[in-house]
Amino acid sequence: MRDRLNIPPTKSSLLDLKRRLEFLNEGYRLLERKRELLTRLVYEKLAEYRRLNASTREAMSTAYRWLSVTQMRMGSHRLRQLSIGMPLAVEAKVLPRRNMSVQYPSVEIKKLPLLPVGFLATDASLDETRSSFADMIVRAAQLAEVETALWRLLEEQRKTQKRVNALKYNVIPRFERTIAYVEATLEEEERNTLFQLKLLAQRT
Repeated sequence: MRDRLNIPPTKSSLLDLKRRLEFLNEGYRLLERKRELLTRLVYEKLAEYRRLNASTREAMSTAYRWLSVTQMRMGSHRLRQLSIGMPLAVEAKVLPRRNMSVQYPSVEIKKLPLLPVGFLATDASLDETRSSFADMIVRAAQLAEVETALWRLLEEQRKTQKRVNALKYNVIPRFERTIAYVEATLEEEERNTLFQLKLLAQRT
């Protein structure tokens, strides 16, 4: 990789390089700010993910415990019969959401009131099972939203970090070295011109 850009050492080139370097420095500052905000969002989502993960596991354990009780009291065959045409327990909408140029799904989910499924050959534990599974689904959907957002924010943070590093350690230093080279070349040319003018003045 070249240490500097292949640009002719002229005054117009120097002005253009300085203008572009100012633009690059501004872009670097904006990207650095974006990286910091993304990092903060990642930590916030990570804390939320850990909380929801724990509550989802707890809700899942409760739901399957009630399912075991209902299965023992009613039998698997009766449960399969009742599951056919079972009323919906939750209502959900998935909408797009954008944060820091990162798009991820936003889940709006709520638990619906339990509707009766029949009184013959049913047990009171069936309602507990249905309610606990609805709770589990709500938490699982919320966990899925946060997990998806977390992975996408992490990916965007990684890309932003790569851009920041490229500007800081590669692009901006090359421009600075090129500017230094052009300035040194122009100063050398100016010194040579002054020296030649002095020689001409001495001869006349």
